[in-house]
Amino acid sequence: MIALVDYGIGNLRSVEKALASVGADVRLTSDPQVILAASQVVLPGVGAFGDGMAGLRQRGLEPALQQIAALGKPLLGICLGMQLLFESSDEMGQHTGLGLLPGRVTRFPESGWKVPQTGWNQLNIQQETPLLAGLSSGDYAYFNHSYYCEPAEPQDSLASTDYILRFSSVVGRGRLYGVQFHPEKSQDLGLQILRNFVERCL
Repeated sequence: MIALVDYGIGNLRSVEKALASVGADVRLTSDPQVILAASQVVLPGVGAFGDGMAGLRQRGLEPALQQIAALGKPLLGICLGMQLLFESSDEMGQHTGLGLLPGRVTRFPESGWKVPQTGWNQLNIQQETPLLAGLSSGDYAYFNHSYYCEPAEPQDSLASTDYILRFSSVVGRGRLYGVQFHPEKSQDLGLQILRNFVERCL
């Protein structure tokens, strides 16, 4: 069973449908015990970092997610869910994240480019990983974000994307993964990534 974490924020139904379409036995839940019992966990999300962490803490989910990572169970963060894996964010103040990956989340610099980045952009694959099996550099995914992740350890960056600057669009360490884009909106590429997580990232 794959637990899809409901912490009161995010486009949950579309992620749930996308996971089900690739054969996942997915359960939408805000129960820490259900999450701990799952074989794999998906942490979705849209919106502000501080609101996301508040939603996790109000439901007692922060320790459960940290335990999932400590146990080495597969965990995939999507968009805001990826950002929450890191130590901190400066979005509307300073906020502490889950601390599962070293690094921070910060806003795209002022440049004359439109922020948020909204639309299709390319992935530059930096490392081979089961999550990106069957994908190639240059493939397009759908993004919608104003903040990006800066991993403290370069080896945690699995793919990058260029928008204003080069940022990490896929991260991972062991069985912990994150994607900055929305796989549920990224058509065949997104479904391939979700299928990879369900079938290969065990």
